[in-house]
Amino acid sequence: MTDYGHDLTFGSFLTPAASPPQRAVDLAVVSEQAGLDLVSFQDHPYQPSFHDTWTLMTYVAARTERIRISGNVLSLPLRPPAVLARAAASLDRLSDGRVEVGLGAGAFWDGIVAMGARRLSPREAARSVEEAIPVMRGLWAVDEPGGLRFDGTIHEVRGAKRGPAPAHPIPIRVGAYKPRMLGLTGRLANGWLPSLTYLPDGLASLTPMSRRIDEGAAAAGRDPAELDRILNIGGRFTRASEGLFAGPPGQWAEQITDVALVHGISGFVLMSDDPEDLMVFGREVAPLVREKVAAERGE
Repeated sequence: MTDYGHDLTFGSFLTPAASPPQRAVDLAVVSEQAGLDLVSFQDHPYQPSFHDTWTLMTYVAARTERIRISGNVLSLPLRPPAVLARAAASLDRLSDGRVEVGLGAGAFWDGIVAMGARRLSPREAARSVEEAIPVMRGLWAVDEPGGLRFDGTIHEVRGAKRGPAPAHPIPIRVGAYKPRMLGLTGRLANGWLPSLTYLPDGLASLTPMSRRIDEGAAAAGRDPAELDRILNIGGRFTRASEGLFAGPPGQWAEQITDVALVHGISGFVLMSDDPEDLMVFGREVAPLVREKVAAERGE
């Protein structure tokens, strides 16, 4: 049994569709009403049928009171880390400390290049994430003397003034799948944010990939237990069992409990734009999982 000791997180993963205009915002409100901890959004700035994700997150923060808000994951090639750091800190202050950051190295490069960014090789894209994290944290570190200087291969910051300070320590999670990205997640990030659909061997990938994160953390002198691991999942609620994450809420709870206990996953985010699914996930599945995991851990 793997136990990294984190409280369980349950959330939603929404599409920032621009039509109808308020749809994504209304789903975020439903997520909060369902008792979920986190609402997150895809980030594809080259997709004209989507709202801009950061603008949408800001609007959602104003329409909600409790739920935490994150990109899942933000497209780093189109969001320079120094600018992103200021945006995240600003929204965190405005929302009373509810912002979290999910970073991605970039996907759909034709769309990224069409928006004016340059195409990066896989190694360069990983390097970009590796450099972005200290840039962001450096700008949040308002107690450090002087301006921030960072001389990177992809990112450079030349004496930028620090601040604003976020309202709370903003966690940075990385959507990582390859060995290099998993290693840097362990060295630098606060957590891991993969999607089940992209895992090469499904759930069987979780433990070996998580082990690479642990190795990266240990090599940097960090405790691997410091990092949380949040998994994006999809599926459907049905009356009869139809397989993994396809069945009644009780079956979902059993399967999620197993993943949490066997693989050390501390968060589960439902990829769905169906308000009924979000309600079932938040009000029925999440409480059952918390109860089962607590019982197994003797809490």
